[in-house]
Amino acid sequence: MTYQAILIVSCLLLTAFGVERLSKRTGVPSVVVMIAIGMIGKPLMASAGVELTGVDASVPLMGALGLVLIVLEGAFDLRLNREHWRANLQALLSASVGVLVCAALFSLAGVWLLKLNTYDAMLLALPVSVISSAVAIPASGFMDKAGREFVVYESSISDILGILLFFAVLNSDGTATGIVSSLAINGLISIVLGSICALGLLYALFRLSGHIRFIPLLSGLFALYALGKLWHLSPLIMVLMFGLILNNPAMLARIGWFRNMASSAAYADTVREFKSLTAELTFSVRGVFFVLLGYWTDLGSVRHWGAWLAAGVLLTGIYWPRHWMLTALRVPSRRQLTWLAPRGLISVLLYFTAKEATHPPEFLDGALMLVVMLSAIAMGIARWRKLN
Repeated sequence: MTYQAILIVSCLLLTAFGVERLSKRTGVPSVVVMIAIGMIGKPLMASAGVELTGVDASVPLMGALGLVLIVLEGAFDLRLNREHWRANLQALLSASVGVLVCAALFSLAGVWLLKLNTYDAMLLALPVSVISSAVAIPASGFMDKAGREFVVYESSISDILGILLFFAVLNSDGTATGIVSSLAINGLISIVLGSICALGLLYALFRLSGHIRFIPLLSGLFALYALGKLWHLSPLIMVLMFGLILNNPAMLARIGWFRNMASSAAYADTVREFKSLTAELTFSVRGVFFVLLGYWTDLGSVRHWGAWLAAGVLLTGIYWPRHWMLTALRVPSRRQLTWLAPRGLISVLLYFTAKEATHPPEFLDGALMLVVMLSAIAMGIARWRKLN
């Protein structure tokens, strides 16, 4: 069994790498291909008498690791300086309005059509209101520089904002006052603790000598996330603060102890190496996750008529307001950017958490999978139309 597990994980990673390379050449969304491989692989493996065990436990674990890595990678994409202020402002407005409008529309649909209470409706609405940076950023290569920059900022902010709002709702009583209180109090404590711990981890990183430096840093970061969850704080804010401080040395240079370190060449080299490691880990987690997700998906829920109807409502609620919002903000290349709003890893992970708290109808599992795949296909069509 040990060697079978090693073989399966190795094959999953090699498959994810191959699919990613193929996607860059052909424009076929890698997410769709990886989920399809998992879906097709399940009956084929079953016919050969092979069954993956522990998938139910593996998917949430991979999800938790993926959340931390995606928020960290998203923070690495955010530069807090005057040079990028216009892109930051447009992306912040687009991401914020997009998440809030989608969440409001989908919550109302849940209350009216599915007869859910407001709290459950909000929890189920937020996962599909978030743009997946893990899918959008790699797919934006066909855009011009301004378009790519907008996708990076918008999707990263959307990820982070959606996650923070989701856990604020989850840890509240569902009222507006409770949500704001949860977001403000827990957020403030998390920002302070996250900043202190981030500075401590960075200080330790540059004090450590030898080849093994990043593993203790990542271990500390994952431990910080776990402690935040156990203490009912907002641990992803802590991860976000670490990434922002690390990626913006000008912030760090304002602190006397770190001034010389932040301006040194060794700092830039270390950050570049750490970003590279984070990118590879995120790729590995994302690739394995989507294949396992396809394997784990119940095809019956995807074939259900309710799943297709719900997916149609969700996709309409994603793209129609987005078109008018980008037009109002006068964002360049808005015709293509309208379709660069994929749902992916973040949506699935948050939905898993919401599902444990709300117990929604089974066909919503299929609706989510359809939204993930169809939004990726829409993005691929936009790329094809731009290049042809």
